[in-house]
Amino acid sequence: MTSIWAKRWNQGEKNMTEITIRPESFEDLRGIDIVNIAAFEEEDEARLVTAIRHSPAYIPQLSLVAEGHNRILGHLMMFKALLEREEEKIDILALAPMSVLPSHSHRGIGSRLVMSALQQAREQAFPGIVVAGYPDYYARFGFEPAFQKGLECNLPVEKEAILVLELAEGTFDRGGKIVYPALFRQFYQTPH
Repeated sequence: MTSIWAKRWNQGEKNMTEITIRPESFEDLRGIDIVNIAAFEEEDEARLVTAIRHSPAYIPQLSLVAEGHNRILGHLMMFKALLEREEEKIDILALAPMSVLPSHSHRGIGSRLVMSALQQAREQAFPGIVVAGYPDYYARFGFEPAFQKGLECNLPVEKEAILVLELAEGTFDRGGKIVYPALFRQFYQTPH
């Protein structure tokens, strides 16, 4: 006889395969806010997502949701940032924020969002991605510390937290400065 807990666990695993990763739609906006507020335990990230959505850095196809059971379980946004060096400015992507409902964390939803986002970025031919995040988490996707590539960043965070992933070989080899949009920098300069 199978216990009720085993049945629920097996149902949870079965339902994981039913999660769909797709670009956000207008109908998802409230659900995305709920996910970000629940995951970060405050409204700041939800406000940041809205601000990015209304900025020139926004790329609709790269704001992804994880949907299951007819609701939003996770969200990941990538938007335009710059790599500046010498006389050139190169459009790259910044990944932030990435969130999953706490009740659905540690089930692979975040990893699926990141892998889908990386695939979309490759298909759109962006040469690289930057993230201000946890090195141990993002290393599994191939991200490396930016400072080891001779890169600086305009965010007021520890250098170990800025990670990059090359999608086109040699993108970050010559160093430079990663420049996040002003609205994102302001997020880090405002007390939370």
